[in-house]
Amino acid sequence: MGGSAIGGGDWEFTPPLKEKNRTVILVGRTGNGKSSTGNSILGAKAFKSELSSGGVTITCELHSTHHENGHTLNVIDTPGLFDSSTELALIGNEIVKCISMAKDGIHAVLVVLSVRTRFSQEEVSVIESLTKFFGNKISDYMIVIFTGGDDLENKTLGDYLRGCPELLKETLRMCGNRCVLFDNRTNDASKKSKQLNELLSLVDVVVYNNGGKPYTDELFAQMKKQKDLLAAEVSTLVGCSKQDISELKEQLKMVTYMVSLIFVYIEVFLGIINYLHKLTQISMSFRLNIISISF
Repeated sequence: MGGSAIGGGDWEFTPPLKEKNRTVILVGRTGNGKSSTGNSILGAKAFKSELSSGGVTITCELHSTHHENGHTLNVIDTPGLFDSSTELALIGNEIVKCISMAKDGIHAVLVVLSVRTRFSQEEVSVIESLTKFFGNKISDYMIVIFTGGDDLENKTLGDYLRGCPELLKETLRMCGNRCVLFDNRTNDASKKSKQLNELLSLVDVVVYNNGGKPYTDELFAQMKKQKDLLAAEVSTLVGCSKQDISELKEQLKMVTYMVSLIFVYIEVFLGIINYLHKLTQISMSFRLNIISISF
């Protein structure tokens, strides 16, 4: 048995599928323990956490681990990517990098929250950012990881969830109530193994529920196909001039750059629409005031 759901009870897990590779992506607000959770999953200090002397990384990173069952688990960390202070252009570039890292698609999105801090609007914004950049379908791939398991003492995750705010309950419902508790500070090997197995079982549930198909964005799939074709053409060029090779490489860079710009253009367009809507409201209010004064 594994991850808990609101209302009590445990998940009935489906058998793992034959596909041996899994790619998961860690998202969440800085300070919730994304990198530490990634290290717990990998069983090694691969990602720099907030507490590390070297400071936190500011770009997407991927590390892999091989389990005894023969499965390879790829973990992508997105530190600070969905923080409100992060610039849009950086988000666009890192999303492209993230998609590129997940060559065969994303099998699960791990939304990292902390039981140590109150669930806020900023956490909601993380979910909204995910759906904005990846589409509503991404919620079918979400699993919530609560860090700070050591702070709950004798309480279970179910106890914590029963007293959580409605805003958090709504978020969990959107994620199919798939959640698991992590203690990233424990040195108890059996506890580490138990929480990891619970998470991996939930990943299997997500994969099974989605017909064994990882998440891939259709737009990115098309762009990636074009990019792969260009890359293949570059790698197979024999006897061509340096100029021809250079031109193809420039095309390859342009395709990658175009993908990153898509997000910037979408955000700017939505901002303009929102601004015009506000102007219309102000104009309407002004006209109504003029009319009321006239009479």
